Amino acid sequence: MTSNLQGGPPAELIFGEWYPAGRSAGLKKGKTTTALLCGVPLLLGRKNDGTVFAMRDLCPHRGIPLSAGWFDGNEVQCKYHGWKFEPCSGQCTEIPSLTGLDILQPTKIYATSYPCEERDGTCWVYLPEAGAGRRTAELPPVPEVPKFSAKFRSAHLTADLPCNVDHGIIGLMDPAHGPFVHQAWWWRSRASIHEKTKHFEPIPGGFRISSHAPSANSAPYKLLGVYGEPITTTIDFVLPNRRYETIRAGEKWFASLTTVTPVTASTCRIDVYAAWNVFYNVPLVKTIATFFGARFVRQDQETMIEQAQGLRFRPALMLIDDADQPAKWYFALKQARLTGIGEHPLKGPVELHWRS
Repeated sequence: MTSNLQGGPPAELIFGEWYPAGRSAGLKKGKTTTALLCGVPLLLGRKNDGTVFAMRDLCPHRGIPLSAGWFDGNEVQCKYHGWKFEPCSGQCTEIPSLTGLDILQPTKIYATSYPCEERDGTCWVYLPEAGAGRRTAELPPVPEVPKFSAKFRSAHLTADLPCNVDHGIIGLMDPAHGPFVHQAWWWRSRASIHEKTKHFEPIPGGFRISSHAPSANSAPYKLLGVYGEPITTTIDFVLPNRRYETIRAGEKWFASLTTVTPVTASTCRIDVYAAWNVFYNVPLVKTIATFFGARFVRQDQETMIEQAQGLRFRPALMLIDDADQPAKWYFALKQARLTGIGEHPLKGPVELHWRS
C-alpha cells in the first residue's frame, strides 16, 4: 500500500549503525539495484563471485548517479566519463580520459562505499558517523534473529510508513493500540482488554520486557498450548530501531526481529523477519502465517497513513504513563546516543501497568 502524503516532521537520525537496505533475493550476480537509506542514495549489487556491495549512488567526479552507468559483475562504470570503480572498496581503477602525460593516479581516488553483509535473507548496510572515513576498524555485530534449532521456517514482511522513524518506533513499542488497531477474531478485540503488569529491565542501548507468560487474549499464543509446555516470551528493544521477540514452549520456539528504518528524515519502512520451528511439519503454516502477518502489518501501516494526515499540522503531542513509558525511554536513549551525554533512563528493574 502506498500513500501520496508527504513525510511529516523530520527526525534526527542515528548513524554508526547497521540498517536493512533490502532483501538478498533481489540481488542477482552481475546486477545492481538502488535504495534510499537515512537519506543516503545507495547502489546495491552482487559481484560475480557472490559478494554483495553497497556504494553511495553518486560518482565522486561530477555527481551523476552510478546507477545510470554499467556493472559488468566486477566493476561499476560511470556513464558520464567512464570512470571505473571496484564496488566493495570504492577504489577507482580507471579514468579513460587520462593520457601518458598525466600524473594523477586513479587508484588514489575512492567513491564512497559502505560495509555490506547478508543475514536472514536481508542485505544490511553500515552507515558510519560523519567523518569516520571509508571504513571503521571495529563494527558492531550484524543484527540477526536468534534461532534455537537447526531446522526452522522463516518469513519476511515489509511496509512503507509516511512518518518519521520516531513515530514509527514508538508505534512499534506501543502496547495500548493492539485491541483497537489489530481487532480481529484471530488476534484480539476491545472486549478482551484487561489490566497487565510487565517487568522491564535495562540492557545496553535499550530495555527488555523480562521473560513472562504471553497475553492470554491473543489467539496465536493460545495455539502454543497444544505442546503442553509453559510458554514464555521475552521482548527487547535496542537502539537504533530493533525489536526482538522470542517465544519459547519447551523445545518449540518463535523469534522475530522487527526494524523501523529511516528511508529519509521524514519517512521510514518497517521490516519483520520471523523464524520458527512450531508446527514445523504442518502443511501451509508458512503461507497462513504470512497471510495473517501481512494483515497485521497492514493494519499498522493504515493507521500510520491516517496519523500522517494529522502530523502535517505539527500538533502538540503527549506521552502518558505507564503505557507510554517505553516511548519516553526511547527518546531519552536516543538523545543520550546523539549527544554523548546522559545516563540510561532505567536505573534498574521497573514494573509498569496498563490495560490492553
